[in-house]
Amino acid sequence: MTERKEILQRLCKGLWNYRSIALIVLTPLLLLPLLLVVGTKEAECAFVLLLMATYWVTEVIPLSMTAMLPAILFPMFGIMKSSGVAKEYFKDFHFLLVGVICLATSIEKWGLHRRIALRLVTMVGVNPAWLMLGFMSGCAFLSMWVQNTSAVMMVMPIVEAVLQQILKAEEVGCAGEDNPNLQLDGTWISSETLLSCSVAFTVPLDSGRSLVCPPAAPSRSKQDLMVCKAMCIGIAYSSNIGGITTLPGTSPNLIFSEYLNQIYPQCNCINFGNWLLLCLPISVIMLLLTWMWLYWLFIGSDFRFLWRCGGEQSEREKAARKVIEDEYKSLGPMSSQEIFTAVVFLVMVLLWLTRSPGFMPGWASLFPHHLGFITDATVALLLGLLFFILITWLNPAMISWREFQASMPWKVALLVGGGFALAEGTKESGLSLWVAELLTPLGDLPVLATITVACIIVTTVTEVASNVATITIFLPILSPLAEAIHVNPLYVLIPTTLCTSFSFLLPVSNPSNAVVFGYGHISIMDMVKAGLGVNVIGVLAVLFAVATWGGPLFSLDTYPDWAPVLPGFNSTTP
Repeated sequence: MTERKEILQRLCKGLWNYRSIALIVLTPLLLLPLLLVVGTKEAECAFVLLLMATYWVTEVIPLSMTAMLPAILFPMFGIMKSSGVAKEYFKDFHFLLVGVICLATSIEKWGLHRRIALRLVTMVGVNPAWLMLGFMSGCAFLSMWVQNTSAVMMVMPIVEAVLQQILKAEEVGCAGEDNPNLQLDGTWISSETLLSCSVAFTVPLDSGRSLVCPPAAPSRSKQDLMVCKAMCIGIAYSSNIGGITTLPGTSPNLIFSEYLNQIYPQCNCINFGNWLLLCLPISVIMLLLTWMWLYWLFIGSDFRFLWRCGGEQSEREKAARKVIEDEYKSLGPMSSQEIFTAVVFLVMVLLWLTRSPGFMPGWASLFPHHLGFITDATVALLLGLLFFILITWLNPAMISWREFQASMPWKVALLVGGGFALAEGTKESGLSLWVAELLTPLGDLPVLATITVACIIVTTVTEVASNVATITIFLPILSPLAEAIHVNPLYVLIPTTLCTSFSFLLPVSNPSNAVVFGYGHISIMDMVKAGLGVNVIGVLAVLFAVATWGGPLFSLDTYPDWAPVLPGFNSTTP
């Protein structure tokens, strides 16, 4: 009996090891009836869509390589010419990404992120609850302008150093030792590299690199452990919450914006300014409610600290304040490179906000003969180029090509290009029209109910698939859905795009969660319990936003002229 059980275990283990090969081979075989039985252009495009969706969700081959399938299969099936598919792989999105990454590289190289985070933390105080809010606010603000994973890697070393000082103060009963270099028990921690201690483990990142993290220091009490859990999970979640605030803040936002330009070229509704007006209140609401939820879940239900101020500081609070103040002093005065980076950052935001604000003419109207030619990508690329132009005046240079190349998410660029090619293929083959006609009966449901179901589905899928893959799969499905029920496409696409970033449940849901999980303070069940509540908060906040101020901001209650009217609908139907 024991031998039979061991044989069965070995067999199961062997089959599990070959699961990737099985999925790669079996998926196209199972989808073959679409080609052999149906054989229409719509069916052939559906074959490509379902094949890519399966490979993206299971990640049996690299995501960026799956994105190359349209370049192979669309010409083979006669859906699009190879030259036509190739054009979809490099869009305005990529220029915007290049400019933003130039800025992010300079911010991280010259330590401006550390100065911003520490300043925000010192503004709110060192009580554990306020300290958590300060770090969450700092991480959320950084995530508005840099990749979410980068923001977490910038902030977490500071958080870990503060936590270690708090634990040390609790253990020895003093205000903590002088630790200006953020050393964790003799181990130097930086945002670029985390060196291992006596016991270490590795967290895989999307970029193929590995992050080696130190183990958590032993806590002296359950309260210490709970503070560590709340602080770390708060950092992971705030990076996603802050990322939705701006168009370049997270990849799904940029993909959505470029998708609109591609599928609805007459739609000029989305720009940096009105997206910020919609999403900044959402982020603030989510951040505050998430902070209170995590405090209640891990630390306690006593919220009297909200209106209680002053009083004698505990040894823990003195330890936290000392390490923060020492670290901020160690930064010294702002360098010329930091000042230049901050100026470029402010100018970039100002130009984005004023290019075409909508309620008044923007600076783009200074070029009346070229309306629509200048985009946010033009601004980002121009200012990003300044970091390289100044290489002859500043020594050392602001950024080098090698540093930019290391920060540029080329995998995301290819993955997004594959999504654009897939979207164009669904349009050319007629699959999008077929899906729209199939979904027409959903028009009998209340619009908000349909959007709620779509948000829940997207939020569920994004927990097990990458955010970029999820939005790429669902945009070609949800857009025809909006046309089928004769609803403004923005009414469906905006909330579902935002919900794509709500991957809070698991460490593998996104790299930000994995980085924080690697510090060893939290378990998977901690993240699941906390993530369920934050998912509910996020979906409700998004639905509330589109049902209130989002309506008049984007005219969501009217069917726009730039969207097609399907047969059977009157163009004047409200």
